[in-house]
Amino acid sequence: MESIISYFSSIPSETRTVLLVSGIALFWVLEGVLPLFSFQYKKIKHAGINLLFTLIQLLIGLLLAGLLLKVSDWTVDNNFGVLRLFAMPLWLKVILGLMILDFIGAYFIHWLEHQVKWMWKFHIVHHTDTTVDVTTGLRHHPGETIFRLSFTILAVAIAGAPIGIVMLYQTCSIFFAHLTHANINTESTLDDVLSYVFVTPNMHKVHHHYVQPLTDTNYGNIFSLWDRLFGTFAKINNSDLVYGLDTHMEPEASEHIGNLFKIPFQPYRPPIGKFSEE
Repeated sequence: MESIISYFSSIPSETRTVLLVSGIALFWVLEGVLPLFSFQYKKIKHAGINLLFTLIQLLIGLLLAGLLLKVSDWTVDNNFGVLRLFAMPLWLKVILGLMILDFIGAYFIHWLEHQVKWMWKFHIVHHTDTTVDVTTGLRHHPGETIFRLSFTILAVAIAGAPIGIVMLYQTCSIFFAHLTHANINTESTLDDVLSYVFVTPNMHKVHHHYVQPLTDTNYGNIFSLWDRLFGTFAKINNSDLVYGLDTHMEPEASEHIGNLFKIPFQPYRPPIGKFSEE
């Protein structure tokens, strides 16, 4: 465990970029071998839109990386944070650190974006994708990227997480973003079992159903505990899934890059439909 944390404490940005690109490439191939849905779409064009948002997200991450490091180092230097409230073995510190970062930096900010109207308008960009695949995982408006990184920095301060745990968390977070959005058909029984601990592909895709209340469920990123604990867990059959957002289903709203950047500054559109199992 010490060697793992030591490695992530000094992992180069280039290596993290390689891991990001490799993850996208791996699941891109798997989508062709084991697709969940046979989308009739221009996959390269679709990827181009989503990867543009990914590139911007990476640039913002680089700009805020210094602040993230400073906050982490400050907590270590000043013996501050939950991880320093009492002595604990390294393995427990890693697990607890990952859980705190996942709760505040992923679940809580995600839930908040669905509750606060002006934040939701930034998050809409992620939900407008009507053909969810591996490239959807990092399709976030630059404004939302700032929200999420800000809450990750807050989580680092509260946890008192050393940079090794922070980098391990961010690597795991990106992997789960790839895994849970990829258009792959996973074995349902295994998916169900794993979903008691981790966010799985079938679990997260419910969140991308186009109408409420399912849009407002399954907020988790790595651990499914938060959704089950706070009553935001939901499950439906894959055959019932329709991706997108009922307020932005038209191609002009969901597929044009210019409009996607403008959505947070357009008039609010209230939800239209409601999911029914009948």
